[in-house]
Amino acid sequence: MSRATMARPPRRSGNLPAEATSFVGRRHELAEVRKKLTEARLVTLVGPGGVGKTRLAVRMASDLGRGFPGGAWLVELAEVRDPARVGDTVLATLDLRDQAAADPLARLPAHLRDKRLLIVLDNCEHLLEAAARLVTEIMKAAPGVRVLATSREPLSAPGEHVVLVPPLRLPAAGPLELVRQNEAVALFAERAAAGSGAFELTAANQAAVAELCRRLDGLPLAIELAAVRTRVLSAEQILDRLSDRFGLLTGGVRAALPRHQTLRLTIDWSHDLLAAGEQALLRRLSVFSGRFTLEDVESVCAWDDVPAERALDLLSSLVDKSLVAKEDAGALACYRLHETMREYAGLKLRAAGEEEAVERRCTGYYRSRCGRSAAEARFRLVEWLAWMDLEIDNIRSVLSRCPPREGVALVYCLGWYWMTRATSEGVRWLDELLASGLDDPRVRAQGYYMRGFLAVLQSDPAAARPALERAVTAAREADQYSLLSQSLSLAAIAANMAGDHLSTRRLSEEAHSVAAALDDLPATLMALQSRALNGLADGDLDDVRAAASQGVRISREIGDLYSLGMMLLNLGSAMLMAGALDESKPLLVEALPIAYRIDDRVAQYCLLDALGCHAAASGQAQVAARLLGAAETVRTGAGASLQPYLTRLVARAEESVTAVLGEPGFKAEYEAGARLSRDAAIRLALGEPAPAARTPPAADAGPLGKREAEVARLVADGLSNKRIAARLFISEHTVDSHVRNILNKLGVNSRSQIAAWTVASGQADGRSSTASGSAAFDEGSSDTV
Repeated sequence: MSRATMARPPRRSGNLPAEATSFVGRRHELAEVRKKLTEARLVTLVGPGGVGKTRLAVRMASDLGRGFPGGAWLVELAEVRDPARVGDTVLATLDLRDQAAADPLARLPAHLRDKRLLIVLDNCEHLLEAAARLVTEIMKAAPGVRVLATSREPLSAPGEHVVLVPPLRLPAAGPLELVRQNEAVALFAERAAAGSGAFELTAANQAAVAELCRRLDGLPLAIELAAVRTRVLSAEQILDRLSDRFGLLTGGVRAALPRHQTLRLTIDWSHDLLAAGEQALLRRLSVFSGRFTLEDVESVCAWDDVPAERALDLLSSLVDKSLVAKEDAGALACYRLHETMREYAGLKLRAAGEEEAVERRCTGYYRSRCGRSAAEARFRLVEWLAWMDLEIDNIRSVLSRCPPREGVALVYCLGWYWMTRATSEGVRWLDELLASGLDDPRVRAQGYYMRGFLAVLQSDPAAARPALERAVTAAREADQYSLLSQSLSLAAIAANMAGDHLSTRRLSEEAHSVAAALDDLPATLMALQSRALNGLADGDLDDVRAAASQGVRISREIGDLYSLGMMLLNLGSAMLMAGALDESKPLLVEALPIAYRIDDRVAQYCLLDALGCHAAASGQAQVAARLLGAAETVRTGAGASLQPYLTRLVARAEESVTAVLGEPGFKAEYEAGARLSRDAAIRLALGEPAPAARTPPAADAGPLGKREAEVARLVADGLSNKRIAARLFISEHTVDSHVRNILNKLGVNSRSQIAAWTVASGQADGRSSTASGSAAFDEGSSDTV
């Protein structure tokens, strides 16, 4: 996660992977899917595992994304096991937040109602009912949204159009140029060249490669697994060994195997070529539900055949053999298993009798690591949240295996994640785990405290008050005085939300009394936060200033970003309500980048609203209207309720700005603000300049970037990669990469076809070409998701 104030990567025009255009063939299927998406709003690509549904969907979305102002968004469901999390996953993918009490099934249609975008729901087969229900609600509410799903079977949702995804076309016998154009052969050649660095399809090996592709039924995953073996085997040797394996297992019958058996046998063949340590590591990696790091592997999977000191070498070997995918998260190397490979590895794990041992090690590792990091998380919140964003799928899997006592303790350790990322998910975990009853009062206090805290964040006093009452009782029983004080402080906030001022005063006084007897920072800060929030609700600005000023000082000294941001917001809001404009703005301006760094959307909307009110009071009517509109977009994106004290401030600001701009003028500026990206809105609030405008593409722009267009013209001139490298002063490897990208982008398979396209498109005469890709991100553009 970004350490700089405004360094978060933009996600405005979608989240398709950078390799979206890395694709071979499928021209017929692409054309069919494109046609279906013009006729229907839901198209499902159906086919068995390993046939290339995801790659086809991503390529299609990349091609079509430019036609959707809201972009194209890839929702990856392979690692989602709980049907209740389908909506949460779509929310997160669309860069929204689960910080509300509302069901995502209700929030998503409302958010998407006026949007025009493409959603790719990938790997739906294990969540058919939940995916179909969500898609149906979106289709009803949002006419501008298209959904492209991938699954091993149809969703059976209303209006669904199904496209069956077959394997790649099999090559026919013929001359080298004809064989080279076959998409299965092209995939083999591309992956073999990438894997070995030296493979080239020639007249000598074309027959073996073509027969391999036929033997593998044109299944992309099977072809890739075979192709990477060209590092150590020739195509002829691979064919011989695969044919021997298939013949042995089928009694020598030449009839084609069912395709799922072909894939399974190919994976078996690739697996059996692994050393014992590689096999052990591969099967143990199946315990990870999502991405994992080398540290995770060393801690969970390393014993006996996989010594910790060899884990990196073994993992690198599996990556080289295309059995494990490498996906970097910023500067950190991460890995994951293809869903088909995870299923296979899981079968091998069970066959080896290691499933229970690996799950036990995995559970112990994540419980221990989360427990160790919990106490320090508030002081290293940016780094901790980045780690949680990476590991959350694995931790969810661990939670699903935990008995209630251990589960509640783990959910409690993850409190900062639920507060800033997934509030209603945290509520679901706690409601499920606490329902079973807990004998341990300490864990019971933790669970009900966190349940009450999340309910307060959701502005749900009806749920918060009974949970916090139980937390108070359990904390007393367990002599957990810090947790007791914090529970009392939160209970006071919940009572104030409910309008019970007598209970608010009683609980506040008791919380202060308990905290005063402790030398405990969390208890002190929560007591100060309670005083500040209740003071804002009641209009007691002197108490807000006293409590928040002390909170700012303590939070700054200890490096607690979450508390510092909240206290700055409280103090800045109090100054704003008192009319002290010069004193309030620096506080609010300091708080906003903090809320951005930890990605707390509730705090962001509050601060945008407060700074909008400040702009209105300072005579900046246009800026004020835009910030108020932007705040509303962020608030609804988080599903948050408008804070009562802000309601009064915003009403006054809107009234004053409308008086200056007039009703039509206010509405126009408000709507312009509502369309801003969050990054653009935050820059506006901080008074930072917008980024320089991008140069618009030329009218005759094609699908190639400027350098790619140059390479394409030189290919058309008949130059080899070596000569192109010399002409352009770049490496031959770079030229090879450009040529592969050109082939993928144009959907062609040969250099002669590149030359034909260059002439037909008018690029041969030197006219420039600019990149098109998916829609460009412009911080100040008017569309928003």
